[in-house]
Amino acid sequence: MIRVGSIVLRVDDLERQAEFWTAALDYVRRPEDGDDFVLLRPRDGVGPNISLDRVRSALQIPPRIHLDLYAEDQAAEVERLIALGATEVHWDKRPADADYVILADPEGNRFCVIDAG
Repeated sequence: MIRVGSIVLRVDDLERQAEFWTAALDYVRRPEDGDDFVLLRPRDGVGPNISLDRVRSALQIPPRIHLDLYAEDQAAEVERLIALGATEVHWDKRPADADYVILADPEGNRFCVIDAG
């Protein structure tokens, strides 16, 4: 059987992105990482890793792939993520009753916070 082991994000500022995503997801950093790649893993060992690869690339809008993060208290999580450096992305096609909020990390990589409550 196959499973998702790691989701790789291309980034410019490896340290800033590692700080953001470890705080956002409560992940821990693998100690042996280098100057151009960081692997973040769930503190509790459950779920896929997030790998950050320092490679210059053009940001595609809309992105071809994004993360959906499930939150029991969506409003609190959105507020917390914005305090960490995320920004809210306003989309004119978002339905009024949508169960998601679109955010972008400090480099503009988009992700959604889904109301799972």
